[in-house]
Amino acid sequence: MLRYLVTGGCGFIGSNFIRMLLKKRPSANVTNLDALTYAGNLENLADIQDDPRYTFIHGSISNPADVAKAFEKVIDYVVNFAAETHVDRSLTGATEFIETNVIGTQVLLDAAIKNPVCMFLQASTDEVYGSLGPHGVFHEDESLLAPNSPYSASKAAAEHMVHAAHKTFGLKTVITRSSNNYGPYQFPEKLIPLFLTNAMEDKPLPVYGNGLNRREWLYVEDNCEGILAALDCGLDGGVYNIGSPYELSNMEVTRAVLKETGKPETLIKYVKDRAGHDFRYALSGLKTKNKLNWWPKVSFNEGIKSTAQWYKENRGWWERIKTGEYLKYYEKQYGTK
Repeated sequence: MLRYLVTGGCGFIGSNFIRMLLKKRPSANVTNLDALTYAGNLENLADIQDDPRYTFIHGSISNPADVAKAFEKVIDYVVNFAAETHVDRSLTGATEFIETNVIGTQVLLDAAIKNPVCMFLQASTDEVYGSLGPHGVFHEDESLLAPNSPYSASKAAAEHMVHAAHKTFGLKTVITRSSNNYGPYQFPEKLIPLFLTNAMEDKPLPVYGNGLNRREWLYVEDNCEGILAALDCGLDGGVYNIGSPYELSNMEVTRAVLKETGKPETLIKYVKDRAGHDFRYALSGLKTKNKLNWWPKVSFNEGIKSTAQWYKENRGWWERIKTGEYLKYYEKQYGTK
């Protein structure tokens, strides 16, 4: 029986990863360490909460005592999803991003060094590369890190700490950098769930600038498959892009959302562009394809249809979220409720 410590497992990608892991690995034992900040939700894993293979620990990766508790049992693999992730929030307060994404990662690394593991996987982002022009792609072993937001800078710093732990202390590590994820259980502050839920409520869809910024869009289950492949087969000390062939502008995504919800384009509202808004991200997936035998299976058309259906069928989940502090943040960010 292999024991996995998944941090941030009540978040969007973490909860999907845990569910997939327990399905694919019947003998796996999973400990989920999560601080349950605003984007962490126990409801995301309500269907497995009574599974004897699953243990939840309420705690933060930046608290050594909480991390020590998670390591009381022998851990074979660490998968670190725990992070503050929303670029917009990092622009109004970077301190908690440094606390969780940098210091928290180091606390987790210290524990993994003290209690040697088979592999420590750091889930990172394509945003560490910075902005890309209209052509070309980022390569893991050629492109320099040039983050432009406090969020991406904190994720790049965390990567450097992981690399240092590998080089200095011999910790077995692997880093994945994924493109924009979407799918079930995503907190409705990110573009697709925000626009889906707003459209269902006949509220404006706030598009930054001219809406021409471009991203690769990756269905979350595909990302989880790629992360598991990196955990199982990744070269010690390696870095792997988990990208997608589905590159779209924000306007193309917006129109796809409107199509799936049957709403008119009159809901589109252009708002002031985000400070330091990166124009484009695109990843070379050749290394991951050739070395890990991984490639996304879900097309964007399939993924957006499935995602829209999930939000339609789970309206109570996101309606409970879009209240209170969420509304205060939304009004501050977009100038309207």
